[in-house]
Amino acid sequence: MLPRSLFTLTILLVCSLSLPAAEEETYDSNTTAPQPGVLKQEFVYEVPLHPQCHATTIAETPSGLVCAWFGGTHEKNPDVGIWYSMNFDGTWTEPLELFNGVQEDGTRHPCWNPVLHKVQDGPLILFYKVGPDPRTWWGMMAKSYDDGKSWQKPVRLPDEIPGPIKNKPFTLTDGTLLSPTSTENAGWRVQIDWTKDQGRTWHSSGPLNDGEEIGAIQPSIVQYGDRLQILCRSRQGRIAEAWSDDWGRSWSEMTLSEMPNNNSGTDAVNLKDGGVVLIYNHVGNGRRDRSPLNLAYTKDGKNWQAALVLESNPGEYSYPAIIQASDGLVHATYTYKRRRVKHVVIDPAKLEFSPIQDGVWPE
Repeated sequence: MLPRSLFTLTILLVCSLSLPAAEEETYDSNTTAPQPGVLKQEFVYEVPLHPQCHATTIAETPSGLVCAWFGGTHEKNPDVGIWYSMNFDGTWTEPLELFNGVQEDGTRHPCWNPVLHKVQDGPLILFYKVGPDPRTWWGMMAKSYDDGKSWQKPVRLPDEIPGPIKNKPFTLTDGTLLSPTSTENAGWRVQIDWTKDQGRTWHSSGPLNDGEEIGAIQPSIVQYGDRLQILCRSRQGRIAEAWSDDWGRSWSEMTLSEMPNNNSGTDAVNLKDGGVVLIYNHVGNGRRDRSPLNLAYTKDGKNWQAALVLESNPGEYSYPAIIQASDGLVHATYTYKRRRVKHVVIDPAKLEFSPIQDGVWPE
């Protein structure tokens, strides 16, 4: 049995990270024209308690939704911690800093890329990274047994197991969690780790690519029938992909799909209808802009259809997370100009599609 000594969350407003009201910019969460399928647009919080935020994650529990991100002065600054909010009654709670990177010797490192995942009939797990940079960080894991109201003390993962690097684990029918992860200390290389006991022991595929011909990180795992696919951020201007016919134990050679990628994070999720939705910046031609932010749909992982343009104004809209809740609605969160976390609710049954040909978003 795991120790169940839980410590209670205490909501502390970190005044030293708050911005003066005079510096605050006005934001509108309804930034796009009405589109079929978009039911709600909102910010998880209106007044930031930190100068910058990034890398959102969202999960559903029996009590409601939970969301996390990293926030602080700016990415890579030692004061960056993991921030957290719950939505159990239709309203997001005041954000709080859940965990930070303070070490036993008093030194402090930045935190990175939280990933929330609710185990069926098990705990809510939060994975995140701590360390000076993505080449030297290490994985951390914390568990909650009351839907995120209180948490166990975080534990460090084995050095060779970073944990889910940005996107949520994928659960096999036998309960095995596949962890989509990657490393950056020897080139950008993807690996798939797995655990059958909720993170107590781990196994790994090892690198799936050499990091040279294709430099890829931050995979998502999706399923079509009895095949799995990973969709990855890459340095080559397109989303990288690989396939598995043995439930993630081995993978095909990594290739580049037709879908553009501007070296920015993506996420994907299976829908109950058997299809997959991908949330990403549909930006190619060498551009680094993280706008627009788009939603695409596929039934086979090869033929994609345009569904939504979630953001199209100038600014950064990036590092999205996406899930389908038990009621069938899709929930997406993402970085909004590095200042807020935006939450969008989508009814996939109401989406309207247009084919994406040769990676070109239709007019």
